[in-house]
Amino acid sequence: MRIQTIFAHPLPQSFAAAVHRTAVSALRASGHEVVETDLYAEGFAPALTVAERSSYFSPDYDASAVAGLVERLRWSEGLVFCYPHWWFDQPAILKGYIDRVWGPGIAFRHDRDGGRILPLLTGLRTVAVLTSFGSPWWLTELYMRNPARRIFKNGVLTACAPQAKLRYLAHYDMDRSTEASRKRFLDRVDDSMRCFA
Repeated sequence: MRIQTIFAHPLPQSFAAAVHRTAVSALRASGHEVVETDLYAEGFAPALTVAERSSYFSPDYDASAVAGLVERLRWSEGLVFCYPHWWFDQPAILKGYIDRVWGPGIAFRHDRDGGRILPLLTGLRTVAVLTSFGSPWWLTELYMRNPARRIFKNGVLTACAPQAKLRYLAHYDMDRSTEASRKRFLDRVDDSMRCFA
């Protein structure tokens, strides 16, 4: 399978980076073709440009500034997102990636008559999110109801790639994690990526 990993953390020595390295290694060991996208290392600017926003509802969205990332997205049959949650949400750079790269004519098409959007990422089969939260599971899932996961699954994926399966692995209570808890999570990531399909 053609898989793109999308890494969103500024520190190469972070736990998120270790998760990303583990995922890439397991995917390649399983015979997948993997392209790595490191948003910080590539200097990705998350804010929509004037050209992008002004062409958002026109027939030709101007994605020229992110053409390479658009090409990678269209190439992908699987996506693996590696990032931490900060304040129960994605890092700003990742939100900007969705805003700019998953644009009209790329990830979806506006249906002028029905007032909805129609999915265009029909070749995307599986999406994985490998993430962490500083907060414990009960606070993230029971109290906050994990808003970023709901938006990503029910908003972004349902609109752009409704056929794609979503895998979601999170290390909770990261602020009090231990070497043992981090190792357990990396083992889960390795196992999950070795059976990615």
